[in-house]
Amino acid sequence: MSLAHTTVLLWAWGSLQAFEIVEKENIFQKTPCPAFLMFDNAAYLADMSFELPCHCKPEDVSAVVWYYQKHLGSSHTTVLTDFDGRLLTEAAHVRAGSSMLVRFSIRMFSLLVFRAQPEDSGLYFCGTRKGDYFYAYDVDIQSSEGMVATFKDRGQEPLPDEYFGSLHVFTTFWEWTPCDRCGVHGEQWRLGLCYLQNPDLSPRYLKTLPDVVSCGSRAVPRKLWIRTRYHTPELLIQSCLVSCEKRNQIRKGMLTIYNYVSKMGSRPWLPQVPIQFHQQRLGHGLIISCPGARPEHAVAWDKDRQPLYRTQYLKGVNRSMRVFIDHGNHLHIRFTQLSDRGIYYCWRQGLRIAGFRLGVTSRGRYPASLSDPETRSAVELTLIGYLLITAIFVTIHVCRCCCYSFRCCPNFSTHALLQL
Repeated sequence: MSLAHTTVLLWAWGSLQAFEIVEKENIFQKTPCPAFLMFDNAAYLADMSFELPCHCKPEDVSAVVWYYQKHLGSSHTTVLTDFDGRLLTEAAHVRAGSSMLVRFSIRMFSLLVFRAQPEDSGLYFCGTRKGDYFYAYDVDIQSSEGMVATFKDRGQEPLPDEYFGSLHVFTTFWEWTPCDRCGVHGEQWRLGLCYLQNPDLSPRYLKTLPDVVSCGSRAVPRKLWIRTRYHTPELLIQSCLVSCEKRNQIRKGMLTIYNYVSKMGSRPWLPQVPIQFHQQRLGHGLIISCPGARPEHAVAWDKDRQPLYRTQYLKGVNRSMRVFIDHGNHLHIRFTQLSDRGIYYCWRQGLRIAGFRLGVTSRGRYPASLSDPETRSAVELTLIGYLLITAIFVTIHVCRCCCYSFRCCPNFSTHALLQL
């Protein structure tokens, strides 16, 4: 009897699993494709990664192909697939500035774009190998250059809305990030992107609110876009304080176990997070990234026990900053000095996850490479100086030739000087 019950239960469980699989496979049957292709508007900040789901497809289509156009009706269309769905890209292997063809991946019919750049703005189509489209997106990647930082604790207010007749330009803010530190005073922020409202927008572009799209949308006519190009993204920052009692209890438990196992009067220093060592030559620049962090994450940096708050170290707060945090959450150290030695701790989503022990030396050979920003700057300055000297030299000789050709210059020959 027990065996019979077990058999029935296994049969019922298998039926439920089959039902689950059928429901997942039929998810596209519940979302009919529009008869007229529309564009779903989406906006992101540069260096962010995003996903574009293919919300609908015909039942007989087993694989999708993604296409990209800079403008609607453009003669140049980029195919974002290998036609077999085998092209996969990991976010950790993607560098900023790489071509979009090496920064995308297709997984479960969705298009993933890593570290998007403003040049990736445009129209994305989900379709078949034959070029039949059944879903599309209007993607706007807004640049972080010139981003305005607003510090709420100082009483600062976000940029006011702008009105140009029927055109309304404003900032739409995302949700607040969690506090970037726990147990100590931290910061949290919310990102704001540029949006506009106007009744003259193209009806082919889907809008969350009536007549509202992002400023870089292809639905915006050029005459309106010119008025919005100076409305940059915003970053609203405020202080916060949250406890991390659960993490402290886990950490204390680990230390208790370690004390018991060591059985020594004095034990070696135990780092609370993984520490990576890096040796940097004096006077050269350095950029430190937080492992696994993305621009939309709450990331914080400390030097030893000193917090590096964004109110003082955010890029653009002071033009003469040598140490600063950019909008992608990277820590920059320009022209490394001996005082920069120490351990730099990285916080992600309120948890300290890694440390970087920085050593500064004035000895040793430092191979020059064009991948080094300082080397590229030195080469560019040298070439500019050489071109400037060459231009002055050529200009002087051209002027002398013109003077001698038209006989407008005095003749200071040796014979003339002897006569004097």
